[in-house]
Amino acid sequence: MSKIEDIVDALENKISKVLHKQEVLKQTNAKLAERLEEQQQKLLEQQEEIASWNEKYETLKIANSMLGGDENKRETKLKINALIRDIDHCISQLSE
Repeated sequence: MSKIEDIVDALENKISKVLHKQEVLKQTNAKLAERLEEQQQKLLEQQEEIASWNEKYETLKIANSMLGGDENKRETKLKINALIRDIDHCISQLSE
């Protein structure tokens, strides 16, 4: 009988250790999931900030070219022409 009791005790001990490890892993997983969510949010914010800076950069390039810079004159003219076409299209839709 003693052998069976020893086996049962050893089994209970091993099960207890496995359950403890499982709980620790669950807690670790929850912390990692939280950190992942935080990092994803931070990445999204950084992407939005980059998009904002790119837009500001493009606006600044256009403004500089309007001030007489030769580098972006062609690009500015194309952008202005595109805007004029958009305005003409809107006017034609409104007059229909």
